[in-house]
Amino acid sequence: MAYRVLIADDEERMRRVLAMVFQDMGDVKVVTTSNSATTLDYLEKERFHLLITDLKVQEMGRLEFLKAIKSKAPDIPIIVLTAYGSVVSAIDVMKEGVFDYLATPFDNDILKLAVKRALKMSSLTIENKYLRQELESQYNFGNIIGNSPQVVEALRLVGEVSKTDSTVLITGESGTGKELIARAIHYNSNRACGPLIVLNCAAIPENLLESELFGYERGAFTSAEKTKKGRFELAAGGTFFMDEISEMSMAVQAKVLRVIETKELERLGGTETLKVDVRIICATNKNLVDLVKSEKFREDLYYRISVFPITLTPLRERREDIIPLCKHFLKRFSTKMGKAPISLSKEMEKLFMMHKWEGNIRELQNVIERAVILCKGNLITSEHLLTSIVKDSYSIEKSKPQTTDKMVSFNLPPNGLSLDALEKELVTQALEKSKNNKTKAAKLLGLTRGTFRYRLQKYGLTN
Repeated sequence: MAYRVLIADDEERMRRVLAMVFQDMGDVKVVTTSNSATTLDYLEKERFHLLITDLKVQEMGRLEFLKAIKSKAPDIPIIVLTAYGSVVSAIDVMKEGVFDYLATPFDNDILKLAVKRALKMSSLTIENKYLRQELESQYNFGNIIGNSPQVVEALRLVGEVSKTDSTVLITGESGTGKELIARAIHYNSNRACGPLIVLNCAAIPENLLESELFGYERGAFTSAEKTKKGRFELAAGGTFFMDEISEMSMAVQAKVLRVIETKELERLGGTETLKVDVRIICATNKNLVDLVKSEKFREDLYYRISVFPITLTPLRERREDIIPLCKHFLKRFSTKMGKAPISLSKEMEKLFMMHKWEGNIRELQNVIERAVILCKGNLITSEHLLTSIVKDSYSIEKSKPQTTDKMVSFNLPPNGLSLDALEKELVTQALEKSKNNKTKAAKLLGLTRGTFRYRLQKYGLTN
């Protein structure tokens, strides 16, 4: 990595001496300046990994100069060199975020050691900042793919609830993107700088789940050799996402309910009550209402976690999102594998639209990744897909009843009409003709069940 170091000193001899220190330090470019104005101008317009300065500025005080530097380049490490040092001044500048403070005359080896430490910290800071930006951009709303009414509505709900600390329950089949939505809520909330702790309750054995959630004190059980924080504690100041919450035992559910209600917990084997400031997001692929009725899920916990429910529609009920998702995954995997841009043939687009996608977005993603690995050119064809997918898709097409769309003649009234009112009337009539069977009503209007359900919510006809 090439480093850029800015040296700010009012003495030309000192600037030359400092520049010479870097001659045998590898790929380092040194820029020198003699006054505060030029220093601040450089920091505003260019990126540097380290600033070395004597802080002797006539235009402003030492601390004012440091504050001005931090306003221009808040992450840059600063090494201060001065012959006028004292314990008091050293403490003052260190309080302003100075990385190191060395008195002159300095030992070259000591300076080099300080420089190496500062450059290492600078590179880690830049890397962490880049990774965080990448992470946050990955989970912003613009990167959640889909233009269907169901996706648009889900994103509207995510946008609203992200501004709050309310508990969220995300439901939907496996592979519909529940964790993606949970991450989007976190990274677009005021807790984005805090941790996001994820726990798949189904992946933890029942006898270990309690200790994972609440932690334990040393000696709580035979193998508890030291105190361990639980996931609730680790998520303090941020968000705790509990996936597949339906897999918890009733006993653990009772303890989770208490934490959600009181924001307090005790570690296993402990007596101290700990406060936890954490936002809760839960997800499940099961119908919790049915589990409550069968007494497999606590009713009080269900109502506590479903303050703000978000339901994700299966991919088969929003087929208009299939091709955009394909293009998204094709771009991601071709870039990741260092291949030229790859696309679907028209035949494959038709086949993908016919497939049932019982594994939802996760299945689609895996199919695209495999196809990109096998593709040697720039076009995905049937030879790059599993034979079972091709056969299943074509069998679905053959089994479809052959129907002919009827043309409907309609004259617009002279004074016009409300399109929403007309649509609401058609939805109402479809419900009446189907005796409130939503699947049949959707077919009468040529809609998928998911799109029809969206219309019901839109016009307040859900009851």
